[in-house]
Amino acid sequence: MLRVGIIQLNTGNQIGAATDAAEAMVREAAAGGAVFVTTPETSHMMEMDREAVLQKARFEADDPGLKRFQALARELGIWLHIGSLIVKIADDKLANRAFMISPEGDIRARYDKLHLFDVDLPNGESYRESRLYQAGSSAVTVETPFGTFGLTICYDLRFPHLYHALAEEGASIILVPAAFTVKTGEAHWHTLLRARAIETGAFVLAAAQTGKHSTGRSTYGHSLAVDPWGEVLADGGEQPGVTLVDLDLAKVAETRLTMPNLKHKRPYGVTQFE
Repeated sequence: MLRVGIIQLNTGNQIGAATDAAEAMVREAAAGGAVFVTTPETSHMMEMDREAVLQKARFEADDPGLKRFQALARELGIWLHIGSLIVKIADDKLANRAFMISPEGDIRARYDKLHLFDVDLPNGESYRESRLYQAGSSAVTVETPFGTFGLTICYDLRFPHLYHALAEEGASIILVPAAFTVKTGEAHWHTLLRARAIETGAFVLAAAQTGKHSTGRSTYGHSLAVDPWGEVLADGGEQPGVTLVDLDLAKVAETRLTMPNLKHKRPYGVTQFE
């Protein structure tokens, strides 16, 4: 059994205060017996203004929040997945980057969000991540003593081929840190997460942002743990907090033996009739 802590945050737009809030919850999860802890997308800054985010973001080597999270993992002796931090990769370009940190405080894996959210919503909200962010170029898995993790972020959830690829590379736990809008969360969040777990025969852990943020944006919450059969093991609801859940890792092999769809995948084209 693996005890995990799933952190649900209402992150503000100041890195120091947001890191303080995240650190307190990571400590709470570790005190509750979690040896692996995962946090949401944009764990130490939610900032919508272009100039403000460019001013506040730092290059990875200089990011104060990342340094604190590395020290925290080392102090607590846990594996710590930071769902993402906003880091500079150029003076005018950012990456939405996840980090897997070992109990020694080392960064064992980095993942830059592959799919960027560019959309105009019916309620008037507009998002253009590609204006500021550089998309990642590769899927990422990372080996741990608990098995292989697959890394994704938020909007990636809508691209099932990515999850299939991670499972085919051995991922038994797939992480989906997110900051889903309320409208899309209410409509799709639970369904998509359960579908990705069922399709891959993997555990899916989704740490989420929640509530109304200092920028005025509202996020859906409901951090989830889903088992390989699609059963929701835990739902974090709508308030910031820590969810502890025990994963029976043997269920991955059992489920994939019962439903061996990953082995039955075939290449195919499309025949078009006019």
